[in-house]
Amino acid sequence: MAANVIPNNLPRRHLIITMACAMTGLFLAALDQTIVGTAMPRIIADLGGFDRYTWVTTAYLVASTITVPIVGRLSDIFGRKWFYLAGLVIFMIGSFACGTATSMPQLIAFRAFQGLGGGVLMSLVFVIVGDLFAPADRGRIQGVIAAVFGMSSVIGPTLGGFITDTLSWNWIFYINLPISIPLIIAMSLFFPSIAPTPMNRSIDVLGIVTLIATIIPLMLALSFAGESGWTSPNVVILLAVSLGAVILFVMVEMRNSNPIMPLHIYTNPVLAVTILATFVTGFGMFGGIIFIPLFFQGVLGASATSSGSFLTPMMLGTVVGASISGQVVSRFGSYRWPGLAGVVMMSTGMFLLSTTSENTTYPIAIAFIVLLGFGLGFTFPSFTIAAQNAVEHRFLGIATSTVQFYRTIGGALGLALLGSLMANRFQSNLSDSLPPELLERLGPERISEIAENPAAMVNPDAINGLMSRLDLSQSATTAMLEGLRSALASSLSSVYLATFFILIVSVVIVLFLKDVPLRTASGRGGPPPADSSHGG
Repeated sequence: MAANVIPNNLPRRHLIITMACAMTGLFLAALDQTIVGTAMPRIIADLGGFDRYTWVTTAYLVASTITVPIVGRLSDIFGRKWFYLAGLVIFMIGSFACGTATSMPQLIAFRAFQGLGGGVLMSLVFVIVGDLFAPADRGRIQGVIAAVFGMSSVIGPTLGGFITDTLSWNWIFYINLPISIPLIIAMSLFFPSIAPTPMNRSIDVLGIVTLIATIIPLMLALSFAGESGWTSPNVVILLAVSLGAVILFVMVEMRNSNPIMPLHIYTNPVLAVTILATFVTGFGMFGGIIFIPLFFQGVLGASATSSGSFLTPMMLGTVVGASISGQVVSRFGSYRWPGLAGVVMMSTGMFLLSTTSENTTYPIAIAFIVLLGFGLGFTFPSFTIAAQNAVEHRFLGIATSTVQFYRTIGGALGLALLGSLMANRFQSNLSDSLPPELLERLGPERISEIAENPAAMVNPDAINGLMSRLDLSQSATTAMLEGLRSALASSLSSVYLATFFILIVSVVIVLFLKDVPLRTASGRGGPPPADSSHGG
């Protein structure tokens, strides 16, 4: 690593330890988004609260989403170090509290608290790279970070199942403690105290309040929309509250001399295009990740365990794509072409997935999702570096975190819209896929019951229970299962085709992304000055 990328003569050992700790913190925070899923059946068996099943994940996601833009901006004003350490402490305390939960409401509350810390860790690791490395040298580091994020998605479900079976579900949270404590000590000793650019240090409290009032109702509405529909009173009210809050937020930010989210960054053409592209690719990313296991399990008949493992090739493709893209950006100094290549590969992979059916073989389906993952990996370093290179160093935190924020919002919106599309298409396809005599046997009420929850058909217990209640012959049972698979395959094809058209929009957007020469210093005026008198 060239000496000129180490600011303020930071010893190489300090640099390596700082980055290793930051990546480990990111790994823990990202892992906790996926590791809980496989333990949820055991958690519900102990704590009850099946009706609040999804809230354990939603609480973490909403809390971490709120944290990202707020901490990103505050770290621009006060520095990164103590925010990062506070994030580690909050995450560790939240992990311990989750492990001690004795009821589902307690676990949900503790997961939200843990998510606050996780949001800090996920937000600041990319900003720390921007502090320690010049834009021209960030590519390979951002690629490694994206690989760490991808690996957490690969390892999480398997690790969660192993820990739950070997120890107990409590240990999927306790395991964070022996890792977090050394991280806190090491970051306290080796994290460089880089002083922020002198600026107004007043805190935009009203801006923070209105931003939170915008994000929470929006995220909850998107979560509810996939379950109860877009026209349900809860969803409509929450969206209305979010819309009102965002209007207030914009008014507050326009009048504040030191806003939590400076609106002028949206007038930067490179950053604006990057945010828009990230939002759209987030839509496609979540569409791929969430619905692929359903395809393998519900359409191709894989077991629950193996259907989850089929995501591994996709995530490994993401890891390899991110690593290659990072190297390309650093070597050639261009983020536009790797970003464009990434969205083109994502679009191609999604289109190929839209051609799949119940007759598709495993190797072909895996090849399609690997291409999708590879393209997704290509976009991660490209868009992050584009955003960081487009702004002055004093706006590095808010620019970086804004890109992450819009990726999450795009994914949440995509999941809600695509989930609704799949449910609607499944309901209309089901009647066409079943033999007339079977439709008559089932009746409209039973057909509606099945159509309302297509994911339930991948549960062997649910299928066996349905078959026993219907008392179908072997041939009728076979026809029923074939019809269900055909209807689900057709529905998922519609989902993938819709996502393909959305991703085509991202290709057009990236064509407008201007390649600005990558700076060779950490800030516009050179490396940010070190000042031990500042906490961050």
